[in-house]
Amino acid sequence: MSTWTWEYEPDDYGDSLPPAVRAETERICAELAVVNSMVYLEGAAYQGPSPGLRVEHGKTPGGRYLMLSYLTDVRGERIVVVSVSCL
Repeated sequence: MSTWTWEYEPDDYGDSLPPAVRAETERICAELAVVNSMVYLEGAAYQGPSPGLRVEHGKTPGGRYLMLSYLTDVRGERIVVVSVSCL
């Protein structure tokens, strides 16, 4: 089981998202946390370069497309969501 977590920045950012967009964002973030825990096995001991700002795309059950921008905090073992856009 992954010890990685994810969070919004700012903490209340997710409160402003429509329920379907928020649910898809949370599903994507949970997957990203698992994937990154397998890619960066060193976690807090990681000494390499930061992956920087990254983007992931998704689609809500209602058909809305979304784009999620996030930072991978390898040493903090977390995904930090900084932006969610949906059409």
